[in-house]
Amino acid sequence: MTNMKTLAKHATIREVGLRDGLQSVATILSTSQKQAWISDAFAAGQREIEVGSFVPPKLMPQLADTAEVLAFAKTMPGLHASVLVPNLKGAERAISGKADLMILPLSASLAHSLANLRKTPDDVVRELALIRAARDAAGSKTLIEGGVGTAWGCTLQGEVAESEVLRLMQALLDAGADRVSLADTVGYANPYSVSKLVEKALKIAGNQFCCGHFHDTRGLALANVAAALQQGVTRFDASLAGIGGCPHAPGASGNASTEDLAFMLEAMGVDTGLDINAMLALRSKVAYWLDGEATHGSMWRAGLPKNFKPTSALSLSIS
Repeated sequence: MTNMKTLAKHATIREVGLRDGLQSVATILSTSQKQAWISDAFAAGQREIEVGSFVPPKLMPQLADTAEVLAFAKTMPGLHASVLVPNLKGAERAISGKADLMILPLSASLAHSLANLRKTPDDVVRELALIRAARDAAGSKTLIEGGVGTAWGCTLQGEVAESEVLRLMQALLDAGADRVSLADTVGYANPYSVSKLVEKALKIAGNQFCCGHFHDTRGLALANVAAALQQGVTRFDASLAGIGGCPHAPGASGNASTEDLAFMLEAMGVDTGLDINAMLALRSKVAYWLDGEATHGSMWRAGLPKNFKPTSALSLSIS
C-alpha cells in the first residue's frame, strides 16, 4: 500500500442518498423535500450529488420526479449533478436535462446482471456504446461513467474473477466511457482485496478511474475507502445516514455514511470541503422525513471530538 504520508490533500464525497438511498426505502420523499436536501447539502459544502435515476416510475416511484430534481440541482452554481441511467432511453432523458454526468451500471457478475438488469455484462457494454453515440450526436457535454458493480463478489454467483472485472472495465472505456468506477454492491470486499483490485484498475484506467462505491453490509465500508484512498483514489460515493443497499444482499446495512466518511477523511488530514456539523443537522432532518426507515452511521450519536479541527482549518493555521 501507498505510505500514509502520501495521502491526497483533498477527496470528494459524491452524495448518492437521493438515488441509491431513496430507491431502497418505502417512504417517498416529496420533490420539495429533495430540493431542501440538495440546498442544505450544497450549503454544507457538497459539490457532487447523484440526484436520481431515469428509470420507469412504475418500477421505482421513489425516483419518479428525477427530471424536476435535476432541474433544481442545475440552478445551484458549481454543483455537479449526476443521474443513474439503466439504458439508452434513460440516457436521452439525462442529456435532455443537461445532467453533468450519467452513470450506467454494469454488474461484473453474470447472475446479478441478469437478475438486476435483465442483460449480460457485455449487453451493457454495447448499450454504453449507443449512449456515447447519442451523446456525441446531441453535442451534449454530459459525461458518461461506466460503473462496474459486484466487483468483489456476488450473493447470487459468489466469486467474481478479478480478470472479468478488469476486462469489463477496459471494455467500457473502449466503448466510449469518459470515466469508470468500481462498486462493492453487496459488501464482499475487504481492505486487502480493495487495495489489490484498485491497484490493477488504476493501471488500466489511470485518471479515468474516478470513484469507489462501498456498501457497509459487513461493517467494512470505511476501511475499504481507506484502502482505496491509499492507492490514490480521491472520489467516493456515500449516502447520508447510510441509507441504501442492494435488494440482492440480504441483511445489508446500507452504504458508507456521508457524515462518517467525511469525519474519517478529515481526521486523516484529507480535506473534503464539508461542514460536518451542518451535515449532521441535515442527517437529522432526513432521518425525520424517513421516520421508521432504517438509518445507519455513528457520528450522529457521538458527535465530533472536542479536539477535532477540520483539515481546512488546519491548513489555514499552517499558512
